[in-house]
Amino acid sequence: MIVNIHEAKTNLSKLIARFEEGEEIILAKNGKPVLKFAPIEDKHKQKRELGFFNCKIDMSKFDEPIEGMEEYL
Repeated sequence: MIVNIHEAKTNLSKLIARFEEGEEIILAKNGKPVLKFAPIEDKHKQKRELGFFNCKIDMSKFDEPIEGMEEYL
């Protein structure tokens, strides 16, 4: 849907509702498209993996003493 800016100012809330329903909204100035509504990505909804390393760590031997460090236990 292409809407001129003057009409968009008058019907902004209706245009936003239509956009939220999935309709593409393009604003035009003097009949020429200048702006397209686009969704904002919600970064809080993105699933993050736990940890901060880019590698796999074997934690199965975490509590075992380090070789050569037995005297410090």
